[in-house]
Amino acid sequence: MIKKVLVANRGEIAIRVMRSCKEMGIATIAVFSEADRTSKHVAYADEAYCIGPAASKESYLCIDKIIKVAKEHGADAINPGYGFLSENSSFARACADAGIEFMGPTGDTMDMMGDKISARRVMIAAGVPVVPGTKDPITSLEEAMQIATQIGFPIMLKASAGGGGKGIRLIHTADEMEEAYVTAKSESLSSFGDDTVYIEKFVEEPHHIEFQILGDKHGNVIHLCERECSVQRRNQKIVEESPSCFITPEVREEMGRAAVAAAKAVNYVGAGTIEFLVDKNRNYYFLEMNTRLQVEHPITEEVLGIDLVKEMIRIAGGEPLRYRQEDIVQRGHAIECRICAEDTSFNFMPSPGIIKQITEPQGIGVRLDSYVYEGYEIPVHYDPMIGKLIVWATNREYAIERMRRVLHEYKITGVKNNIAYLRRIMDTPDFVEGHYDTGFIAKNSEFLLAPETDGTEETEDVAMIAAYIDYLMNLEENKPANASDDNRAISRWREFGRQKGVLRI
Repeated sequence: MIKKVLVANRGEIAIRVMRSCKEMGIATIAVFSEADRTSKHVAYADEAYCIGPAASKESYLCIDKIIKVAKEHGADAINPGYGFLSENSSFARACADAGIEFMGPTGDTMDMMGDKISARRVMIAAGVPVVPGTKDPITSLEEAMQIATQIGFPIMLKASAGGGGKGIRLIHTADEMEEAYVTAKSESLSSFGDDTVYIEKFVEEPHHIEFQILGDKHGNVIHLCERECSVQRRNQKIVEESPSCFITPEVREEMGRAAVAAAKAVNYVGAGTIEFLVDKNRNYYFLEMNTRLQVEHPITEEVLGIDLVKEMIRIAGGEPLRYRQEDIVQRGHAIECRICAEDTSFNFMPSPGIIKQITEPQGIGVRLDSYVYEGYEIPVHYDPMIGKLIVWATNREYAIERMRRVLHEYKITGVKNNIAYLRRIMDTPDFVEGHYDTGFIAKNSEFLLAPETDGTEETEDVAMIAAYIDYLMNLEENKPANASDDNRAISRWREFGRQKGVLRI
C-alpha cells in the first residue's frame, strides 16, 4: 500500500499528480529549486524540500538529492511526471536500489525503448511496422549520404537518444546533408550527451498519432485509444485531440493491437505511449515509445473517464489492471491547447516575467492544468509552458466551439503568451475541417501569425486598469465605519476609467 509519494518534478504536472494522490488519501512530498520557492506545487504538497539552485542539473536532475529526500521523509514511491528524470534508467534503478517504487517501467525497459535504434530493432522483432531506415548508428557523413541515396530523399536524420523535437533534421536533397548532419549531431550531444544519429525515410503528409497504454506487474497490457498530435511547430506539439478524425475504426483497432504488442515486447509496466506516423493512405509505422506520462494525457482521461495517475499509483502498488480491453470506449471529443509564455511575433521566444493578471476560463467541459497565479514570476530556467487548457464536448464540432470560447475568456497580462495564436488555430479551415497533418503549421503560417485585429493589446491594458480599480474599490468599501465619506478622495484610477469610458458606474 502506497501511503506517501514524492513527485520529482515541478509546475503543472507536479500539481496534477498531487491532486490524484490527495483524492486517494496519499500524502505528497514536493521537491523544488531555489527558483521555485514560490511555485504553486510547493504550497500544494503536504511537505516540500529544497534540493538545490535554479539550474536543473543542480536540482531536478540530481538523482542523489531526490533519493535522499525520499528516504529521509518516508516516501513509498516516486512519480517522475514528464521531462527531467522521467525517462532516466539510472533514476529508475536508483529508486529500486533504495527500496522505493518508481512509477514507471524498469531501467531495462527504458534502455531498450529510450534508444531509438534499439527500439526499432525490438519493434521489428515484435512484428510492429517501422519506418524504413537504418538499424545501426550512422558513423560518418559519407555513410549517411550513401544510405540516404539508397532509401531516397527526403529523409529524416534523428538523434538516437532524442525527444521533444531535439536532434531532428528533415533533408530534402543531398546538398543539405552535410549541414544537417553536423547540426543534428551537435544538438543531440548538447541536449542528451549522446551524438548518435540514424536515418529514417521521411513519411510524406504524415499524421502523428499516439496510443496510450497501461501495463501492470502481472503481464497485463491494454491500450487506451489514440491521440492526434499533428499540430506541431518544429516537432513540438501545440494542440492535441482525441479521438483522431483521420483514422478509421478498422485502423484504430489494428494500431491498438500493434501498440499492445510493442508494450508486451518490453514487459512494460505503468503508463506509456506508443507513437506512430501514419501516411496519407493510413499506413502506420512505429515512431518511438515514451516511457512516461505524456503532456497530453488529459484528453485521454476526458474521453475515457479514467484517471491515469491513479492507475499508475495502483500499478506501482502491485494491483492488477482494473480494466479489460473491451471496457475501453471513447465518449465524445477532447482537445488540449498548450499555454506557453512566449512571444509568437518574435520567433516564439520565451517570455519569463511577472504575471500581473489572470482571468481563467470556466464552464461545463472545461479543465485547466496550470501552476501560475497573479503575482507569480515565471522563471527563466525552465520550459515556457505554463499550463494546458482542455475541453470536452459530445462531438468534435462542439469541442472546437468550446475551445474557441474558453480561449477568448482566458486572459493573461504581464508576459507574452500564445493564446491569440491558439485562437487562430481554432479558426483555421484546415483544422476545423479535420484536413491536416504535421505540415499544418507551415502551410498556414501566414494566417496564424497575422497581426491581431480584435483589439487584444487594448483589452490587456483595460484588464490591468480594471484589476487595479477593483483593488482600490475594495479598499474604499472596507474603510472603517467612522471614516468621513466627505473626506474620501476620488481614486485617480476611477476618474481615468470614467474619462476613457472604461468604467461606467
